[in-house]
Amino acid sequence: MFDTKVYAQRRAKLKKLVGSGFILFLGNEESPMNYTDNQFPYRQDSTFLYYFGIDAPGFSGAIDVDENKEYIFANDFTISDIIWMGPQSTVKQRAKEVGVKNTASDSDLSLMIKKILAQGRRVHYLPQYRAFNILKIEQLLGIHPKRMKEYSSLKLIKAISEQRSIKAKEELKEIEKAISVAYDMQTTVMKLVRPGKNERELAGIMEGIAVAAGGRLSFPTILSRNGQTLHNHYQGNVLKSGDLLVNDSGAETSMHYASDITRTIPVNGKFSTIQKEIYQVVLEMQLSSIKMIKPGKKYRQVHLGAAKVLVKRFKEMGLMKGDTEEAVRNGAHALFFPHGLGHMMGLDVHDMENLGEANTGYDEMTKRSDQFGLAYLRYGKEMEPGVVLTVEPGIYFIPELIDLWKKEKKFTQFINYKDVLKHKNFHGIRIEDDVVVTKTGCTVLGKSIPKTIKEVEELASMRD
Repeated sequence: MFDTKVYAQRRAKLKKLVGSGFILFLGNEESPMNYTDNQFPYRQDSTFLYYFGIDAPGFSGAIDVDENKEYIFANDFTISDIIWMGPQSTVKQRAKEVGVKNTASDSDLSLMIKKILAQGRRVHYLPQYRAFNILKIEQLLGIHPKRMKEYSSLKLIKAISEQRSIKAKEELKEIEKAISVAYDMQTTVMKLVRPGKNERELAGIMEGIAVAAGGRLSFPTILSRNGQTLHNHYQGNVLKSGDLLVNDSGAETSMHYASDITRTIPVNGKFSTIQKEIYQVVLEMQLSSIKMIKPGKKYRQVHLGAAKVLVKRFKEMGLMKGDTEEAVRNGAHALFFPHGLGHMMGLDVHDMENLGEANTGYDEMTKRSDQFGLAYLRYGKEMEPGVVLTVEPGIYFIPELIDLWKKEKKFTQFINYKDVLKHKNFHGIRIEDDVVVTKTGCTVLGKSIPKTIKEVEELASMRD
């Protein structure tokens, strides 16, 4: 938990941004795995953590902007709870730690909401992603679940997006802690990878590193020889000589700040000639993107800049042809690069995605594209100092997509299908780092994780 003043200052700023009304924050409850007492690992709602800092189930928070009061709602534990759980802090003690004076029981929240609605005052709430809280909003406000998103507060969403997008020094320190854990996860896999290893062995070791560091994984690990499947969570393959292993993984700190790092590793310790050529293209895409990042520039421009690097280099390799600018403008590069360059990161690995990317990654000046590939760019608007982003270009040979576009004769003026088909079973390569936008450019966060061909091969060639 941060210092009490941090949470008090965050709530004070939010009051000014929202201006009036009653702001409701629902914390997450525990979720049964297969019966009530056997729970999935608990994860608190990130927005509740940001403003109230209490990392435990059963809590709700509120800010009455009109009355300038803040509340924590929860029930104290009974002796029946304590004999199973051990001694617990009271609700008042928890609230004091984050600078909230007013506490009440969970049932008191319902009575307060009824009173506020009777007064004709606005209750601001966020879109909900947990079924329990969707039902709780229905109970408190009488809004049917199907209309829950419609009646959520756009003013509150925009205020929180504005505030949480800019990371404070204490937040950047936590993110760098998470990257330090990711460093250990990535370099350990580089040293252990070899033909005959099962993917799940390596994935399990990485999860152990994250847990041993006091946190957990920041998202389900993507560790696969089939890197052409972008979100491949299957980990049952046995690695073979000649394979490339895509390791897209990250850790959360005990305070739930995230890291998200990707490296691609040759299983036998050495890249083949074609693997080297394509790996170098991806690395150039990433390094050139990092150089392009600065305040006032749209991240969509950076994404398109990476796409131009791909087209230029693939023209030299005979895989593409024609005018580079026109190929990118039409989206021909998306055959090989069908996802966005990156996303925001912080308390969530896809920061604030539950608030809607249209409200966090885009704005009135930057609308999301509907073009294949570019449509998957999660953050496209102008960058500001303090924004943390992932930079994760990739190149993939997806057999089903290649076959479809070839059959449709799509972009034949830009794509040399005859040569592309020679590499149909290449699979994929992705390289990812986490950066913070500064006043003049950006800084790659955390300890440098090996990513040049020489660095990766040196580590991957180590054998016990």
